Formats: sequence, C-alpha cells, structure tokens
Amino acid sequence: MERTRNIGIAAHIDAGKTTTTERILFYTGLIHRMGEVHDGNTVTDWMNQEKERGITITSAAITCFWTQRRDGVLKNFEGMPFRINIIDTPGHVDFTAEVERSMRILDGAVAVFCGVAGVQPQSETVWRQATKYKVPRIAFVNKMDRVGADFDNAVEEMRCKLGAYAYPVIIPIGSEDELKGVIDVVSQKAIVYDDSDPMGVEYSVTDLTEEQEIRAQSVLDQLIAAVANKDNTIAELVIEDRPIEPAVLKAAIRRLTCGLELVPVIGGSAFKKKGMQPLVDAIIDYLPSPLDIPPMEGHLEDNLDKSVQIAPEDGKEFCGLAFKLWTDPFVGKLVFFRVYRGTLKKGSTVINTATGKKERISRVLMIQANKRTDVDAIYSGDIAAIVGARKVATGHTLCSQKAPVMLEPPTFPEPVISLAIEPRTTADREKMSEALQRLSDEDPTFKCYTNDETGQLIIAGMGELHLEIIRDRLLKEFKVDANAGTPQIAYRETITQSTKGEGKFVRQSGGKGQYGHVIIIMEPNETGKGLEIENKIVGGVIPKEFIPAIISGLKESVAGGVLAGYPMVDLKLTIIDGSAHDVDSNELAFKMAAIFAFKDAAKDAGMILLEPVMKVEVSTPEEYQGDILGDINRRRGKIVNIDSKPQIALINTEVPLSEMFGYSTIVRSLSKGRASYSMEPLKFEQVPENILATILDTGQSYAVRV
Repeated sequence: MERTRNIGIAAHIDAGKTTTTERILFYTGLIHRMGEVHDGNTVTDWMNQEKERGITITSAAITCFWTQRRDGVLKNFEGMPFRINIIDTPGHVDFTAEVERSMRILDGAVAVFCGVAGVQPQSETVWRQATKYKVPRIAFVNKMDRVGADFDNAVEEMRCKLGAYAYPVIIPIGSEDELKGVIDVVSQKAIVYDDSDPMGVEYSVTDLTEEQEIRAQSVLDQLIAAVANKDNTIAELVIEDRPIEPAVLKAAIRRLTCGLELVPVIGGSAFKKKGMQPLVDAIIDYLPSPLDIPPMEGHLEDNLDKSVQIAPEDGKEFCGLAFKLWTDPFVGKLVFFRVYRGTLKKGSTVINTATGKKERISRVLMIQANKRTDVDAIYSGDIAAIVGARKVATGHTLCSQKAPVMLEPPTFPEPVISLAIEPRTTADREKMSEALQRLSDEDPTFKCYTNDETGQLIIAGMGELHLEIIRDRLLKEFKVDANAGTPQIAYRETITQSTKGEGKFVRQSGGKGQYGHVIIIMEPNETGKGLEIENKIVGGVIPKEFIPAIISGLKESVAGGVLAGYPMVDLKLTIIDGSAHDVDSNELAFKMAAIFAFKDAAKDAGMILLEPVMKVEVSTPEEYQGDILGDINRRRGKIVNIDSKPQIALINTEVPLSEMFGYSTIVRSLSKGRASYSMEPLKFEQVPENILATILDTGQSYAVRV
C-alpha cells in the first residue's frame, strides 16, 4: 500500500487534464502511442460523445506503474514499482457529479491550471470539492508553451483566489516558444529536453546555468521559508543555519502536503511533452498513499451516532464504498468502488448496509478505461469494479457481514434545468422507461419523473449539455428515439413576511365524520436554511399521533408551492394551536387541515418567485469586449469585474439561467468563434415583476417540478 497512489486529475474545462493523463500513461509504459483530444483517440475519453465533442464527460479509471525516476541521475526503483490509480475527471460544470464522487474516494489529486488563464471558475469549483473531502493535492501549471503563459501569475492567483499555500517545487525553463525544460528546485538541477525527440523521452539532467541558478535559488529560499513556517524539522535546521538536504526537504514537503498545509506547484506543458516525468515524480514524492491519510470514519449500522475508524489493512473485515455505476453492453451493471479495509474475493457475499440486503459478488474487475480485466481478489486501497450486485446505488457501503458499517456517501447538487420528453413510437415507449432508469442510476444529478398535473415525463439535469448528452445516449446506446420540449427552469418560491394561517377540515356524512383543526405561523427563514417545521403544541389540544400527519400535509404543500407550482424554500413553519374531536378526528383530516392552514397563511406572506442565477466567465479577445458586454446586459446580466490579461479580457458576470439558453452559439457569433465561456450555478434571486408576469402567463409552472 505504501507504493500505491490513488489520484484524480481535475481542472477547468480545456485546461489539459486528459492530455496530461495521456502523457502519464505513455511515460509509465501503459500505452505505446500518445493520443490527442482533438483526434478523439485518447485512452480515457472513450465514449462516442467524448470523441465527437473533444471533452471529458464521464470520469475514467485507469492504472499504471512508474518504474524509474530522476534524483540527479536516472535510476531504477529498488523493489516493486509504484502503482498509480488515476481517475480523469470532466471539467465541464454540467458533469460536476463525476468530480464530486471521484474526490470522495481519492487519496490525492493533481489540479491542472492553464498557464495563460490561471485560476478559472471551474478551477475554483473542483478546488472546493477537494477541500470538502480533505484531499491533498499538487498543482500542475500546464500550457507553458502557449503565448501569454505566466507561471508566476498562475501561482499568485492560486494564493489569492483559492487561498492555497502554494509554492513551486518544479519551475519551467522559459515559456512560450522558449520552453526548454524544467528546474527541480529541491535538487537544484535542470531537466532539459531534446527538441529533436518529438516524444519527449530524451532529456538530460544538468547543472544550472548562472542565470538559472539565480532564479532557482530564490525560489528555493521561498520554499524553505514556507516549509519552515509549518514544519519543526526544517525550522530547526533554518534556525541553526545547518544545510538542508534535498531528501529531508522532500520529506517535509510530503508531510505538509499530506496534512493539507502545502500545495507543491509544478510547471510544464503536456501538449509539448515537457515536464511530465518530473510531474509523475512529484505524484510519488508528495501525494499520500492509502496509509498516509487519516482512517476513514464510519458509523455502526445499528447505532449511527457511534463512529468507528476504518483503517486500511488487508487482514481485517472488508469495507468499501460504491462511488459510481455504469451499464456495460457486454458485462451488464458495473459497480465501481474503493476498498477501504480488508480483501474482497470473487464469489464472496457482502452486505449492503444502506438496504440491509446481501449481495453476492460474481466477478471482480480491474478497470482500464473501457477495458476490464478479471481478477480473483482486490485489496485495501484498490479501486475496482464488481459484477453481480443488484440493489447497489452510488454512495452505498458494501462490507463484511461480520462487521457492518456505514460510510458517508458523496453529496450532489440539485438539478437546475429540465425539459419534457416523450417517445416517438410505441416501441420507443417500452424501451424508454428502462433506459431512463439506468441513466438515473448512473448519474445522481440526472432525475426523471412524471408531472402529476400534466402527465408529461420530465428529465432534469445540470445544464443544456448534460441533457443533450442524455438524449444522445438514449438514441445511440439504448436505441430510443424521443422528442424533447424547450428546456425549463427549476424556479423556487419563498415568502417575505410572517403570517398566521388557520385550517379546518370538517365533513359529516351521516355516520362517523372527519374533523381536523390546525393553526400555524409561517415565517421567512435564513437563505440556504431550507424548510424547518417546529411543533409547539402543548396541553394535548392536538393528540401527538396526529402531528406526523400535519407535518406531512405541510411538506406536501411546500413541495407544490403556491404562486406558480414550484417548490418553496427557506421558510419556517410552527404548529401553535388547533383542536380535535374525540370521535371524528383522524390522520387524513389533520393532513387536510394542515394544507388549508398553509394556503391561508401563504395568502398574506408576500410570496415571491426565485430564479437560478449562474456565475458566468467569458474569455474574449479585447476587440469583441464591447459587443459581449452589451449582449450580457440584454440578458439581465450583472458585471462583477473584468480582468485584463495579455490579448484577452475575462468578463465575470452573474446572469439568470433563463437568459443563457443558446448562449454558446451567440458568443461564438459575436466574436467570430474566438471567445469562450464557462458557467456554474451560483445562487437564487427574486424574479423581477415584469418577468414574473411572463412566467405566470405562459404557464411554465406545469413543465418543472424538480
């Protein structure tokens, strides 16, 4: 396990994640020919949709081995090679769930940044995800060969925008056309690549020139000072003015990186094949093995308040977390999972603590992107897939029946966009239900449901591209041809005033009647707090057995909304009074009374409609800046700031999602194809009165209930 690294490659879209992964696979010997994203022949982008669009859509797992390294001279490792399990994640915000679940099970990550653009919006998103799951990371500043690349600026942006304690350990020699290689700051050696070798295999480790030495020594002094601030061993050597050996400094950097206190930064170019071997060295040197991270915390199945430590050890009882499902046309349902403790053998039986059901594992597979290799067993720290588990979903814990435990599952954002879909033929109708069920099992951010009011089948996801990929997969993988309506927005409703509401449900039909009487207070809640329901009934005016029915009625009312039929958010409901009948009161009567009380309170609560607002960053040549700003203003956008970089402008804005449909076509048209943009969910804001009237008039409420 000490020679295993479970890492993810994560970054903003088009920062070079897949190209970096492809280079690592080549230099570790797993592949013998490097593919390119623009050619659609990379190992990890294997789906047809990924090849067509040149983007990563689903996270791909792959394993390689690093058998040689550079420590001043080239030499072989003593003993076993290092095993690197890599997950290449998507960069597009529509597929953020892939990053989320990958971060949940990784030990370390390589955050890739563009040397020209620096820290971009999705860079911040994946950084927050890594921080959320306490994933140690190193930073790779890629594309140092491009015009306008600035290594120092990228590092400074990491510190300012991400709050990262980031310090270079490998810096580029030159930039743009002058990129010749990299300098290992710790060993004070230069790694210079032979331009006559197009594969980037031939390089020489040399002493620094006088100019290189001045810069490298300055960077080393800053690195030592940064490490000494947080590591006692280095601090003592600095105070005593004793020499610091490279091995001692590397060990200290590794301790701080594993402890989330330092982010080592490496510069290079994946496309030009410069600095990739030192990057793999840094993965080995600084990112943790399964033994270096704190034990995973789980909870006992029969006592969720009691936590237990899950430490990696092959001889203990098995425990693993399912983090992804995938439907394979040849194998069937694949469950990707991470082993946190013990050993899993094919043919064994485990328990799913989320469902309480036993699962028999018929096959165990090691995954190499879209290729599978059968193995007899997998061990602590491994990432693999199993066949045979039937009732497993993303986030479920599989473990030994002798030691049932539950691990914390990954969390996923709610969908922000939806559309109505219907099959074109009766034959398609029969296949669509199964296809949508499989797709929703695979992707936790994809939802499908039937609208109770219209009978329409609604699919919901994280963006236009997300739903476009879903429709494409329906047609090509599941052979289901479907029509889709215009994408609709997942609006929300809330209140602005505190009110009281009373509901009474009385029915007499000659025999036993029905009686329920409820009084509630409705108040606005803090933003992001969601729904809170409090019971303040005293003295038994409403018997305790009817309180759950009242709460059920209130929740049902909140889900259906009042103003336009959208779910309500951020409100507090307090049950304060009511009355009951000794004979006629029952649960249904109190549920209906609660619904009436809710509607009565909502009449004077100052109802407002909220719309999702997106954080949008547009990167454009400066000559098109005015046209794009004008278009953003027409879309009710708010300009946050404009950053000027060499030859480009970065426009940071906040724009309602309803105004962003088809924007990719517009922004390309305005800039003659030279501008690009990224978008991610930011917040909900009140819909303006003039827009609200349009929404209510067009009846959009019937299209969405996410």
